[in-house]
Amino acid sequence: MGVANRLDLTLRLVQGSDRVSVSELSHRLGVSEMTVRRDLDALERQGLVRRVHGGAVATRPREEDAGFSAREPWQTATKDRLGAAVAGLVEPGSRVLLDAGTTTVRVAEHLAARAPLTVAVLSLQAALSLADRPGIDLLVVGGRSRPGERSLVGPLALRTLESLAFDCFVMSIGGVHAEHGWSEFSLDDAAVKQAGLTRATRTIAVADATKLGVRAFSRVAPLDAVDRFVTDRAAEDAATHPSGPATLDALRDAGVDSLLV
Repeated sequence: MGVANRLDLTLRLVQGSDRVSVSELSHRLGVSEMTVRRDLDALERQGLVRRVHGGAVATRPREEDAGFSAREPWQTATKDRLGAAVAGLVEPGSRVLLDAGTTTVRVAEHLAARAPLTVAVLSLQAALSLADRPGIDLLVVGGRSRPGERSLVGPLALRTLESLAFDCFVMSIGGVHAEHGWSEFSLDDAAVKQAGLTRATRTIAVADATKLGVRAFSRVAPLDAVDRFVTDRAAEDAATHPSGPATLDALRDAGVDSLLV
């Protein structure tokens, strides 16, 4: 796992639970406690967390500091490869619900090649990527734009989803864990994903390998709620992603078809 991605996950785990111990972060991220302490020191120097005995607490900075724009430049080649792979799984003529996230924006950029499609988006960035594309009937799901993430959440978004039905839900995810299942760092985002799962015939989850073995704040669903999972081949490498192989095994046991690209 790259340092930038690990720092992002560490920050979001601290913010999601207000206070988290070094040992818990070590377990969730699959790295040594020494690495966790070093990362927390780096985040504290940036004013993003405050070290306390045995762990760290959130300092509640502006959400933009750890939001979409901060993560967007990370692992761009990997995310573009994932986006192309997911788009290739979408059948022309489908009705697609596209989740928010930096990786799903890459999916959006490749969906035009699968036209004609009806695509409902939960992200302002995805809406910009798909606007005015030939053959794309674009629907922007109503809701509140979550600061820093540009994801559409809240009661209005949930009510909109309740009135629609989709052939496919492309779901981004903050963490996937062998025992904890699919999870997110925000309660609002988790609620929207739960609604999306109930409104689609099938669900394709997509995330880079850094998300494997991670238990985020809010559980979205058990592993078997998803039909297919797309990630990068680094997930198979236990040296760089200690929880990767075990998570992939758990997904297979749950009947989830994993595609590694």
